[in-house]
Amino acid sequence: MDQAGPCSRQKEREGHDAQDPFPLTASAPARKDASHRGLIGDSAGRLQPLQSRPVGKIRVLPRDVIEKIAAGEIVERPASVVKELVENALDAGAKRVTVEIEEGGARLIRVIDDGAGIAPEDLALAVASHATSKLSVDDDLVHIATFGFRGEAIASIGAIAHLKILSRRPDAPSGASVEVRGGAMKPVREAGAPAGTRVEVADLFFNVPARRKFLKSAATEAAHIQDWIERFALANPKVAFFLEVDKRRVVQAFPAETLLERARYVLGPASDAELLPVESSIGGLSIWGLVSRPSVFRPNAKQQMVFVNGRFVRDRIVSQAVRQAYETMV
Repeated sequence: MDQAGPCSRQKEREGHDAQDPFPLTASAPARKDASHRGLIGDSAGRLQPLQSRPVGKIRVLPRDVIEKIAAGEIVERPASVVKELVENALDAGAKRVTVEIEEGGARLIRVIDDGAGIAPEDLALAVASHATSKLSVDDDLVHIATFGFRGEAIASIGAIAHLKILSRRPDAPSGASVEVRGGAMKPVREAGAPAGTRVEVADLFFNVPARRKFLKSAATEAAHIQDWIERFALANPKVAFFLEVDKRRVVQAFPAETLLERARYVLGPASDAELLPVESSIGGLSIWGLVSRPSVFRPNAKQQMVFVNGRFVRDRIVSQAVRQAYETMV
């Protein structure tokens, strides 16, 4: 039983406070002063020397590791790079897009457009993470009218390849260029250039050998790229698209007045007799396109292409709806 009276307990507390300049109930100024003197609070609130703090298992990843992880989510293969760069060209209002690749895109991807171009003062930010001209405030997220908006693609590509951008705005007397290799950016330089933008991506996955090892043959990777160019061509009939594979032109889609005219090029001249135009509007939803006659049968859905706001999508529900519509006729 504690026989000590109130006075003795008060003396004990005063003695403890005299020995411990930062007691458990230290005031905010005292705790602030403690932080400047290399002390930190433990789980019980007691102040301990900073150097005695236990080292945990959670740590902030280095910047280069973060960039490679982000690149792995965005860039699966050369076709992923082509998709991102062509979407940027279309967002810039390009009317002509040329894509050149070598060795299936692993050695070189070059995308040239006649779009709005990038101002020299914006070029450094164009290759930075989460930097974009397509969003300003969070409300813009519900009114997106562009393909890209996150500002991650170019930075991710630059983290795993040798990236070079040359660009000039139509109203500017000269252009500028910037280079990024493995995430390291060189200074922006003034350069002569035609109006528009040229992006070169060389040695894709040069610093991620495991990813490069899993690329398919050059022919297979080139075929994936050609698929994307043809999809873009169908979704944007009034834009010219050209694709060169190892200096051999394999896609040459000149501007078309109608979707049927563009489909004739992409799907072959026989499509004229096979395809029928469809168009309908329900509320705020509008649907238009081309469907084949019931007599035309394909063993797979490869040529079943659906676009939402100009963006190619694969959706099981939509595919199933199309299949069910034809069930009684095929």
